[in-house]
Amino acid sequence: MEEMEINKVIEPTPGRGVVIAGPCSAETEGQVMQTAKELAALGQVDLFRSGIWKPRTRPGSFEGVGTEGLAWLKRVKAETGLKTTTEVAKAAHVYDCLKAGIDVLWLGARTTVNPFSVQEVADALKGTDIPVLIKNPINPDLGLWIGAMERIYKAGITRIGLIHRGFSYHGETIYRNVPRWQLAIEMKRRFPEVQMIVDNSHICGRRDLLAEVAQEALNLNYDGLMTEVHPRPDEAWSDAKQQITPAVFGELIENLRLRKPTANEMEMAKLTELRRQIDEVDNDILGMIGRRMRLADAIGEFKAERNLAVLQEDRWDEILRAATQKGKLQGLSAEFMERYLRAIHQESIDHQDAIVNKKMA
Repeated sequence: MEEMEINKVIEPTPGRGVVIAGPCSAETEGQVMQTAKELAALGQVDLFRSGIWKPRTRPGSFEGVGTEGLAWLKRVKAETGLKTTTEVAKAAHVYDCLKAGIDVLWLGARTTVNPFSVQEVADALKGTDIPVLIKNPINPDLGLWIGAMERIYKAGITRIGLIHRGFSYHGETIYRNVPRWQLAIEMKRRFPEVQMIVDNSHICGRRDLLAEVAQEALNLNYDGLMTEVHPRPDEAWSDAKQQITPAVFGELIENLRLRKPTANEMEMAKLTELRRQIDEVDNDILGMIGRRMRLADAIGEFKAERNLAVLQEDRWDEILRAATQKGKLQGLSAEFMERYLRAIHQESIDHQDAIVNKKMA
């Protein structure tokens, strides 16, 4: 992988980090200007966001006002002083935004997932120095996220940031897109100089979770926040349930608690001790998993000798049901327990398959 020297998209305001806010979609000039003026009055917004082109899952939904909306964003900048950002998905979008003087561009999750689209945008960006934010792909694939960064960087763009907007998930969950915090944290670990912004609106999909997810991101040392704000959220033409008013957004920002990125000597000693205890528990867990796999091997031997099927569906259903209930008593989510059990179960099956296949050879 080529080493990249990435610079900040926005220099954060000391004490609060980067704040990006605005409506999901630019609907009318009045709606855009009202939102921008109310957000500017808060004095805490670095970038005004608004979607001009909206990729929708099915045709017939509102797909954005198009280039007409760029004039509204120019007016936002002229009358409020707020810098502006919008999503681009193809070369024509880039050219239009550059002509309109948009300050920052972002790639949406549906674009990041497609290397052809990312490359088209990257080619259109050559010769410019406009900052670019890149949302994670819809599916949990760090390779696609990194690949998008590399393509934009190779186009000559050095001010690149990442937006964590959650990942698709098939199953019951309180989120619109599950956070999978560990994936975004891994990206931050690999590219510590890159600003990581949380898009709490798209992770949550509902207003009541926005503050909780924003605080969680700050607890994890994220660099900023992107939230969808609308003067009349219930009347929004897209994503109404996840938008809030400028006043509510102001309260959300005021109530966030910033965490210190580093600890003092006494705090570090306490953290070191707690981490040592975690290491001990992890070693115990690994030892228990090893013991479990040896028992799985014994079961595999037993089944091979008696020509029994490796997978016993009734037994798996029983394990999943019982362990989920026990996990709940330990404060573990059903989602985590299912992921954990499936991983353990698959490893057990692999062990048993290997034994049966060896016996049959």
